[in-house]
Amino acid sequence: MKKLKLNAWQVALVFKNGAYLRCLTEGTYWFWANEKVYVYDMTMSFVAPVELNILLLDEKLSGLLEVVEVKEEELVLQLENGLLKAVLTAGRYTFWKSVIRNEFIRVDISKPEIDERINKSWLNKSMVMAWVRTFEVLNYEKGLLYIDGKFRELLEPGTYYWWKNRISVQVYRADMRQLQLEINGQEILTRDKAALRINAWAQYKLEDIQKALVLNKEYDKQLYVAFQLALREYIAGYAFDELLEKKDSLAPFVLEQVKEKAAGLGVEVLSFGIRDIILPGDVKEIMNQVLIADKKAQANSIMRREETASTRSLLNTAKLMEDNAMLWKLKEMEYVEKIAEKISNISVSGNGMLLDQLKQLFVSGTKVKNE
Repeated sequence: MKKLKLNAWQVALVFKNGAYLRCLTEGTYWFWANEKVYVYDMTMSFVAPVELNILLLDEKLSGLLEVVEVKEEELVLQLENGLLKAVLTAGRYTFWKSVIRNEFIRVDISKPEIDERINKSWLNKSMVMAWVRTFEVLNYEKGLLYIDGKFRELLEPGTYYWWKNRISVQVYRADMRQLQLEINGQEILTRDKAALRINAWAQYKLEDIQKALVLNKEYDKQLYVAFQLALREYIAGYAFDELLEKKDSLAPFVLEQVKEKAAGLGVEVLSFGIRDIILPGDVKEIMNQVLIADKKAQANSIMRREETASTRSLLNTAKLMEDNAMLWKLKEMEYVEKIAEKISNISVSGNGMLLDQLKQLFVSGTKVKNE
């Protein structure tokens, strides 16, 4: 015989010749040599040495065990003293009823939604992540939730979780910030068949994400085409020379034309501008020649205006000098002063007043000796 002492929170299962006999709790026991004893710590998990259904026929043992059955498309979250311990998948599990407080939260994963009983912090644990789909919508985005191919709801910024199962879950995200659309290399003919290449830009932002992504396919490409057609409509309506005169009204026209169509796409157009208007080589050369000729004409006009003004000034001066002898004398002295600035020495011969001599000198051509 052999002796066995069981302490508190210990349980023994006794088998004889492979057959289950009984369940023993705290105490001292003696066993025959042909009896086999399995001792369990009730603070640890229980693993049945034989078919569990056979053991559960013993009411005493059954009262000490808690049996958890998990069906297909179910998960059971096991909590020990309020802390997540394990995730139980389809099968049967047994736990001792002991000082350890076990809780079991049963969830149906046949539906993607995660109910409020589930603590969000558990979903980021490695033991749970294998069963969870995670989507993040950034703070400058909004998202559209599709479940099983059907639009469900609009998602604000945040982190979202769904159970993994056969049902598809998709989140389409859209940037809600101001965006820029480049409209480059547009080859457009004017009404008189002049080929122009236009480079333009537009700034816009999404106003209605549901309208942009659910009711329209590739809204950004549709917006591009709307700008392209508005540009062609405006430029094709004018001859080249008319277009150059009305180029300042091009951007406002296109912006006004596109706004209504953009609203149907769930988009608000904020601004539009022309970056470049590129002319063909021969047209560019002609325009340069026209520009040079225009500038030359402007320069000639300015020179003629200056000459006319100068002549008019001389005429006015001459009329004043004709009527005023004193002004005539002053003018003579002014010219004498200007000439004297360029002559170092002047020799004057003859009698009379100096001023009269100088007058004779410059008026009559008297000989001047420059030393």
